[in-house]
Parts: sequence; C-alpha cells; structure tokens
Amino acid sequence: MEAVERAAARQRRRVLVGCVLRSLTSAALLTALFYVAPLDGGFSALTVVTLLLGLALFGLLIAWQVTAITRAPYPRLRAIEAMATAVPLFLLMFSATYVLLSQEVPASFTEPLSRTDAVYFAVTVFATVGFGDVAPTSEAARVLTTVQMVADLIVVGVIAKVLFGAVRIGIRRRGPGSLAPEDAGPPDEPGGTP
Repeated sequence: MEAVERAAARQRRRVLVGCVLRSLTSAALLTALFYVAPLDGGFSALTVVTLLLGLALFGLLIAWQVTAITRAPYPRLRAIEAMATAVPLFLLMFSATYVLLSQEVPASFTEPLSRTDAVYFAVTVFATVGFGDVAPTSEAARVLTTVQMVADLIVVGVIAKVLFGAVRIGIRRRGPGSLAPEDAGPPDEPGGTP
C-alpha cells in the first residue's frame, strides 16, 4: 500500500511540474513573440480591426479552454494553464496596439512607449493600480485604454467565473470516487472531500 501511495505522490508531482512548466513556457513564448514581432506598420484602422479580431480569437480560445477544462483529468491545473496562456495573450495584444499608437502619434502618451513600456502600461491598466509615470494623453489613447479597461472587467469577472465553473463541472463529471487528491476541495466546495 505504501508503494502505491508513493507512486501516486510521484505522479501528482509530475503532473504539477508539467503544468507549471507548460504555463511558464506559454507565457515566455508569447512574450518572446511580442518582442520579435514586426510592429512598424503604424496605427491605422487596420490596427483597430486586428485588435478586434484578436479579441474575438481570444474569446474563441477561452471557449475552447472551457471545454478542455471540463474534460481534463485535473481540471484545476488545466484552468491554471488556460489563464497562463490567456492573460499574457490578452495583455500583449493591447501592448502591441499601444506600441503602434505611440509610434504613429508619440504625444498619445505622456512619453513615447517602447515595447517594455507598453507591456508595463497594459499591466498597469489591467491591475487597476492607476497611472503615474505613463498615462494616455490623446483622445485615441484614452479610447483605447477605456476599451482595455472594459475588456479587463470582462476578463477578470466573466471569464474567470466561466473557467472556474468549468473546473467544477470537470470535477463533478468525473464523480466523487475519481477525484485526484489535488482536485479534492474543501468540504463545502462541490467535489470536495468531507
């Protein structure tokens, strides 16, 4: 019996390490792509259309992730992986748009934005910590920032709720006898162990 428990513990560690590595790799690859992507086309109507298409694709990614979470053997870990891909992708889409706007109209922000500055600004807006050193100054920059703020509320509120709802469905779908130890929540949570 002790050998079985040790094997199960090794399996849990392996699954957890895999989740962490995939999450870190996903975020790192998206960030690397952002830094090597050719962002020299200027800000235009095509930029806005591309951002809107990116947001639509982001929505489809979330829908696909929800399905994957409900069917995953470890729904909580799959949800963490989904967020590790979705949040950086979301922030980097806005960062790229901020870079293009700053290149086209440098006075759109209190200072011209490098790629790193744009990531910093997008994360600042996402985290709602407020503006200090970088702030939108033009009408276009304020509209774009407002769009991100509204989208942030959707991502944080609705999408997080949907992903965690998918986790509950995934746990319930497997039934109480098939819970992996790391998926056993507190007694008051659906699927939790008493």
